[in-house]
Amino acid sequence: MSKLLSPIKIRNLEFRNRIVVSPMCQYSAKDGVPNDWHFVHLGSRAVGGAGLVITEATAVSPEGRISPADLGIWNDEQVKAFRRITDFIKAQGAIPGIQIAHAGRKASTKIPWEGEGWITEENGGWQTLAPSAIPFDDNYSHPKEMTLDDLKMVVSQFRDAAKRSLDAGFKVAEIHAAHGYLHHQFLSPLSNHRSDEYGGSLDNRLRFPLEVAKAVREVWPKDLPLIIRISATDWVEGGWDLKQSVEFAKCLKEIGIDLIDTSTGGLMPRVKVPIAPGYQITFSETIRQEAKIMTGGLGLITDANQAEQALVTEQADVVIIAREFLRDPYFPLHAAKTLGDDPRYPVQYLRAKPK
Repeated sequence: MSKLLSPIKIRNLEFRNRIVVSPMCQYSAKDGVPNDWHFVHLGSRAVGGAGLVITEATAVSPEGRISPADLGIWNDEQVKAFRRITDFIKAQGAIPGIQIAHAGRKASTKIPWEGEGWITEENGGWQTLAPSAIPFDDNYSHPKEMTLDDLKMVVSQFRDAAKRSLDAGFKVAEIHAAHGYLHHQFLSPLSNHRSDEYGGSLDNRLRFPLEVAKAVREVWPKDLPLIIRISATDWVEGGWDLKQSVEFAKCLKEIGIDLIDTSTGGLMPRVKVPIAPGYQITFSETIRQEAKIMTGGLGLITDANQAEQALVTEQADVVIIAREFLRDPYFPLHAAKTLGDDPRYPVQYLRAKPK
């Protein structure tokens, strides 16, 4: 069997393969409640053979949403609606995962196909929060600098979101600390200009994300995996970088984080990123080697051989795929055929299985 299609066990949970459906915002919810679109979107990737299917960034509070059309996990109605989806994913042999998130200064924005920038409070938007009162860009809101009470509130919201996620049937939780959202805003000196114990030195900038990770780990069952997505670099001189990411990963491992989902960028607008197939895999490899923690590799992974190579060369423990899954929900079945494995077709589809 190929490495890509081989099982992997994290804590007491076994995944049927090492293919992960990346969190991908769908901007299709109302009041944070998942609907038929999310059922089909996530369910079809489970049918297609993925080992782990992770929801889009799911906000821990209404103010934590990127847009008004984002998913949420702050009330019982959302929990009930998610159960239908998680039950189906599990019935297909996949593991349901949820990414819990807070957008910080990048919240209260339009959905992509309706334009860019901030939705004002008069038009249904809301006051955004950030470590410092620095907007993401000219057409984004001016965020409120978070007080110590605000920080405690958000930590509590993440803790409560983790509890609800468990009630909703999820088996893996991922904390979103990447792509310029709230946790990343605390980590980077470009967005965090605080002069208190949450800003300045690396230890101080790590403080809030680590407090959230500790709070979530305390309520997430010990036998289930907890992972985190980070941006390993801002791609900007003087910003967050790989060296700091390694130190962050070491701290996260001590807390009980099991895997680092290694992405990059998103903190600053109009940044030139050297995008190419697999362009983020080297960050995953370095963190894996230097922090001695499992990692997920990603970044324009589009074919089976490319994914297999990343695993065989120990650049990552799993591959996390986004856009290719939008093009092909059955990527794992096609990957198995490419790599010479036996594709595990759902019984309903066996008549179409290649001979």
